[in-house]
Amino acid sequence: MTDLRSASQKVSTLVEALPYIRRFHGKTIVVKYGGNAMTDDALKQGFARDVVLLRLVGIHVVVVHGGGPQIEDLLSRVGKKGEFIQGMRVTDAETMDIVEMVLAGKVNKEIVELINHAGGKAVGLTGQDGGLIRARKMMIPSQDLPDQALDIGMVGEIESVDPEIVRSLLGTGFTPVIAPIGSGRDGETYNINADLVAGKIAEILKAEKLILMTNTPGVLDKSGQLITGLSAKEIDQLFADATLSGGMLPKISSALDAAKSGVQSVHIIDGRVPNSLLLEILTNEGVGTMIRSH
Repeated sequence: MTDLRSASQKVSTLVEALPYIRRFHGKTIVVKYGGNAMTDDALKQGFARDVVLLRLVGIHVVVVHGGGPQIEDLLSRVGKKGEFIQGMRVTDAETMDIVEMVLAGKVNKEIVELINHAGGKAVGLTGQDGGLIRARKMMIPSQDLPDQALDIGMVGEIESVDPEIVRSLLGTGFTPVIAPIGSGRDGETYNINADLVAGKIAEILKAEKLILMTNTPGVLDKSGQLITGLSAKEIDQLFADATLSGGMLPKISSALDAAKSGVQSVHIIDGRVPNSLLLEILTNEGVGTMIRSH
């Protein structure tokens, strides 16, 4: 006999999703995909199904991915240890080769395959393809000597984005999957923080949402409690009292820039929660922290 209660719950979930499907149909959502969601097999498959479902209900999804754990794994195999300054990976020439191999090769192709296997149509890109991301060398301000800057190697900051190839793929039903590698004016290759790439692409595409998947429930206060909403002023206070540090710094910076530049809403969500993408976009149960520009 059919379990009517279970069937009724499924129907009520679909009914709850309907206004969100209507609201976001035809809109673009940029997702920074990273953390545990990229290393746990069940979460990886769930993420791919979520992306396919969103595309099937008419929502355009652009995926920008990191690959920190995978890069660390390969670095350790060749006897190197990763180093970070203010959330940015120090990248010498040998590390850049490994970053490119992992991001543009292994990780990008795996995500594309997962989405295609789940019934979608994904295409892998780096910022070098179609002139998507032009970058220049990034210098990090020294925290000890404010008038000096630190050279962290082949790390880039975004100079410009040409979204033509992304728009073309979205317009023909494909899901672009982008590795955060950019080209310099003289053909140099730069490693770019994936959060910054996702934020800038969301700005340029005038995305409805930017979603940054992390290994935490969202932004946490000093006592470890989730902060569900943050304004620009509140973010400044969190920077000032060092509540925000490490890998959360580029996340918050790119989220705030995107919110100020016209992205309707920016969310930092817990990628360890199964189907967190669908929970955030298609239900009343928002998960994580929402960033507001004011």
